[in-house]
Amino acid sequence: MNQQLIVFIIIFLAVFTQSMAGFGFPLVAMALLPAILGIHVVTPLVALLIVTMEVFLLYRYWDAINFKTIFPIILIALVGIPIGILISSHLDDNLVMALLGVVLTGYAIYALLNEFTDRIRLPDLKDPIWAYVVGFFAGILGGAYNTAGPIVIIYGNCRRWSTAEFKGNMQAFFMVTSLVSVLGHAWNGGLTPEVWHYYLWAIPAMVAGLIAGVSMDKHISPQTFRRVVLLVLGVMGVNLVRMF
Repeated sequence: MNQQLIVFIIIFLAVFTQSMAGFGFPLVAMALLPAILGIHVVTPLVALLIVTMEVFLLYRYWDAINFKTIFPIILIALVGIPIGILISSHLDDNLVMALLGVVLTGYAIYALLNEFTDRIRLPDLKDPIWAYVVGFFAGILGGAYNTAGPIVIIYGNCRRWSTAEFKGNMQAFFMVTSLVSVLGHAWNGGLTPEVWHYYLWAIPAMVAGLIAGVSMDKHISPQTFRRVVLLVLGVMGVNLVRMF
């Protein structure tokens, strides 16, 4: 199958997942694309695509953003992002893929357990210092592998964010941190002609994924779809670790 077509399909599935489940674009994209394009092409590519997608999603969820809550997380994440970019540029690709697999698998296990049982007692993390701790490590993961989401999602669950607040805060976080990641990759020489080539290929797939997700949202249970996505992410994560 043509490589561009494969990239188109993966981006479509990743955006469709985000539209249906409220999360998952960077996780799905980072789980599937590196094996095709290589981690050093995929990381800046996915960051570019997140910024593009968030222009629409941020407008959609603007009224739900709790700026007081998300601001400290975003602020300290800006410190972690360049560290993550530098780390990723000096690590072996196979090691990076294995670490990414660990992140995906760990998050999938946590989220699936949280879906099927109420026995998981997460701490409240009321101390403001936790927002900065979470933001710092999320920035590192975001800069390195575009996987800042899981740690912020877990923090949001600990703080008992409402569904609307959760979606709004996550869009604000992704927009700012991904934009900074793009600038960091540009400074580091990561926005190569190859990256821009696949970015242009991905735009139609992104539009199609958004339209399909919005259209199917009324016909498929978001909870069921989310569980299927988490299961698939877990399997893909284990496979990435096994490849190391």
